[in-house]
Amino acid sequence: MSSTRARDDASAAAAVDPDYPIDPVPTAARKSLFSLAIVLLGFTFFTPTMLAGAQVGTAFAAGSLFWVLLLGSLVLGVYVAVIGGIGARTGLTTVMMCRYSLGTAGSKLASVLLGGTQVGWYGVTVATLAGLVASALEWQGRGAEIALMLAGGAVMGVTAYVGYAGMYALSVVSVPLMLALAGWVTWRSLDEVGGWSGLAGIEPTSSMTIAVAVTVIVGTFVSGGTQAPNWTRFARTPRSGFWACLVAFLVGEFLMLFFGAIGALSFGEGDFVLVLYQLGLVGWGLVFLVANLWTTNDNTAYNFGVAGAELANSRSKKPFVVGGVVLGTLLAVTGIYDNLIEYLVWLGILVPPLGGVVIGDHFARWRAGMTVPAGGLPAVEWRNVAVYAVAALAAWWSNEAEWFIPPVVGVVLAVAGTFAVQRRRRPQMTPAG
Repeated sequence: MSSTRARDDASAAAAVDPDYPIDPVPTAARKSLFSLAIVLLGFTFFTPTMLAGAQVGTAFAAGSLFWVLLLGSLVLGVYVAVIGGIGARTGLTTVMMCRYSLGTAGSKLASVLLGGTQVGWYGVTVATLAGLVASALEWQGRGAEIALMLAGGAVMGVTAYVGYAGMYALSVVSVPLMLALAGWVTWRSLDEVGGWSGLAGIEPTSSMTIAVAVTVIVGTFVSGGTQAPNWTRFARTPRSGFWACLVAFLVGEFLMLFFGAIGALSFGEGDFVLVLYQLGLVGWGLVFLVANLWTTNDNTAYNFGVAGAELANSRSKKPFVVGGVVLGTLLAVTGIYDNLIEYLVWLGILVPPLGGVVIGDHFARWRAGMTVPAGGLPAVEWRNVAVYAVAALAAWWSNEAEWFIPPVVGVVLAVAGTFAVQRRRRPQMTPAG
């Protein structure tokens, strides 16, 4: 009898998704700061971020460029670190925290928005991979690109399907390799222009305000950063979650921007992979490209997997990873890359206010814990939904009027507004456990 019960318990444990998509991560499953930082660094090491660095790099003199890149990375890093620390405290994904902030039905808005944007990003990355690989191998024709998209889309989803363990295994190999390659090419780039003094003598070839530069930098990872709790919920302490995000989204983001800017100034090419091609390192360029995009896209697939699990209230993310991979790959084949700029603008408007609502609501009501009695959550928390709508509208206006930084406007108004409407409505807490 006891052996039968033990087998049943073992079967039940095996059936549980080890990534706990809709449940708080238990203490036994928590990870070290090093593990979290490696996974998140793999996420932020992303070729399109280098392109943003190249765009900013040609608009500022070398003396001020460093500070502009640091400012943008700091704005993004602090925002992500705060929401990442909250994720570590609660043990919940971003979309699950939205159940507390927006209600059990209102959270579906967050799941559709965050999961949908990540499916789009998956398609953009698949298209980028296929285009650059086809160029390196000198494969001609649309058929070759489509074949590469289908193969790349399938392969990059594998580690997300496995879960946190798969993403960590990939990142712990890829991140040091990418850092070594990027550092070496930066040294070659400086040698190309005569060292730091030669770099300082390069005049800007375009113009950009500091506000626009920070918007571009923040926009590169504001959607993914808002979903940092999907990983920091595995942190052993909120402090570990905070610092893992700060390392990845301040240091990692800054390095990618810096490498892209240096490549643009030295070789006239902001795409790091194409710089490697120019140096005759096609093989290493392909290695860097695959490692760089894979470590980001598996995190992207993981994001829409947990968003789908919340939508369906499913304890397994895997069917939604598969479905999102298929949809994202189809989007790549149909040409989503052609609408990238408009897509990024809307991400910067709609996503940051959502993170701001979660942050403001946490500090107003949930610092003692986010577990409430069964049935204690409303279907829709209309006050917070209204704050989100106003903050998103303000971010849109900021973009249209070209006033200040739209993502910052959205976050600040959402945090302040949510805190203001909720500070007198503290619920009765039930200890987490």
